[in-house]
Amino acid sequence: MDFALSDELLGLRETVRKLAQDKIKPRAREIDVTGAYPQDIFDEFKKADLLGLCIPEEYGGSGAGILGLTIAIEEVTKYSNVIGLMLLLTRLPTGPVMIAGSEEQKQRYLPGIANGTQRAAFCLSEPGAGSDVAGMTTRATPDPDVPGGFILNGVKCWISGGMQADWFTVFAKTGDPKSRLHSDIGAFIVDASSAGLSRPRVDRKMGVKGIDTAEVVFDNVKIGPAQVIHGGFLLIMQSLNAMRPIVAARGIGLAEGALMYATEYVKNRAAFNKTISEFQGIQWEIAKCATEIEAARLLTYRAACMADEGKFTKEYVPLLSMCKYYAAEVAVKTSGLAVQLLGAAGYMEEHPTEQYYRDARQLTIVEGTSQVQLGLIAKGVLGHDLWWD
Repeated sequence: MDFALSDELLGLRETVRKLAQDKIKPRAREIDVTGAYPQDIFDEFKKADLLGLCIPEEYGGSGAGILGLTIAIEEVTKYSNVIGLMLLLTRLPTGPVMIAGSEEQKQRYLPGIANGTQRAAFCLSEPGAGSDVAGMTTRATPDPDVPGGFILNGVKCWISGGMQADWFTVFAKTGDPKSRLHSDIGAFIVDASSAGLSRPRVDRKMGVKGIDTAEVVFDNVKIGPAQVIHGGFLLIMQSLNAMRPIVAARGIGLAEGALMYATEYVKNRAAFNKTISEFQGIQWEIAKCATEIEAARLLTYRAACMADEGKFTKEYVPLLSMCKYYAAEVAVKTSGLAVQLLGAAGYMEEHPTEQYYRDARQLTIVEGTSQVQLGLIAKGVLGHDLWWD
């Protein structure tokens, strides 16, 4: 069993680490304050050929896989969770295309993401259907004028990157909108320029400001047969399963950044004739978080390797969900400790700890809440997908 990264992945990590320190760290606070999309950082990723990490080489990517993307996101998220989300969005909407798309769809939609000429978003959540995927009401009805085509109606909400997207992966009911049958859900690729598609509202968020979270409305949007992805509900689950380590990487990077910043602070902050870091109670809290970060990393890197091997079907769900659940919770715990270690200063905007704390909360919600992950893990144990004899 070899825990060492390959030379290629080590080189990738160093490249992204340097870019993060030189370009992202100086911009992180400004991005949070203004909420403006960091196009300059996107352009840096484009220049460094980092937008196609998870996309196979035959479609214009670098073929670094989910593990490569996980490593890159961990590095950038030490300073900005927004930038981690920017990289994440190269995989979330393209995942269904890579898993179940036709060759024509892959050739049409993947190269633009890899070379930075296009951006995409993933449309699943609705005002009344977040974790309850089968409760969605967006509907795709057969187009009477186009054999194999559909007409899409409905509203999707909380769509990360929704305002920047050139195309969307959209899930909708293909049968009775009240039906909860998994077979009644379909997947579609929808161009943002389609007639009837609008983005009327941008959400005001607590954190992760800089990439818009938007509402996307479909009003009699026509979908041709070439835009249908075959897979339905199973495709949703497999796509999200494969994303678990990528989301977890945002948690690991955030926790690392918060703990590093707080540790340097307590090493230099005097109190009671010594530095804060000399108090055993402080040392223990730092040690506990450091241990949990490393545990989260092991869970996450293993899950990333599994996903790259195609192991994101039902029997692997417990191990995939563990990394997302644990890394998100570690991010919340560590960012909370960072605020506490700085005391009143940690609550103020002159230090990034309050930003880490706000951004961390998103990770326990997006792409399956912590509670959903616990349910999936428990279901796997009860069903012996995860068992120890």
